[in-house]
Amino acid sequence: MFEVAEGGFLDIDVKIVGPDNSEIYKGERESSGKYTFELAAHMDGPHTYCFSNKMSTMTPKVVMFSMDISQPNAHTQEADGKIDADGQKLEEMIRELSAMLTAVKHEQEYMQVRDRVHRSINENTNSRVVIWAIFEAILLVSMTIGQIYYLKRFFEVRRVV
Repeated sequence: MFEVAEGGFLDIDVKIVGPDNSEIYKGERESSGKYTFELAAHMDGPHTYCFSNKMSTMTPKVVMFSMDISQPNAHTQEADGKIDADGQKLEEMIRELSAMLTAVKHEQEYMQVRDRVHRSINENTNSRVVIWAIFEAILLVSMTIGQIYYLKRFFEVRRVV
């Protein structure tokens, strides 16, 4: 799972390559994504995750990235080789709690990224509003000075000799 937190148009190119150099996934100009695949369907070994910023090399980007690797279920066995029902139930509950905790962690990271993006938008909007207000104040003062000057000249008595 990844998300572009800062930089440019919040987009990036993604490529996932397997150990045999075969392309598992390729995406262009994505701002976030979540990918799931089984290693049984692909080869065991190192997988390469490539995030490319070729389109906007002048703008640095911050990418939040997390990876969750899970293994097949292993059952609790007693000494005689039988599967313990209580142990299996306990393991299943622990796995569910772990999955929920991981989901909460990912959601919290996602919310932090959203908070950072929205804070940046708010600060940008605030600075534009301040600049516009200063421009309006300068324009108002200059119009006031211009009107005073114009009215002074209008009521000025000119003598013709």
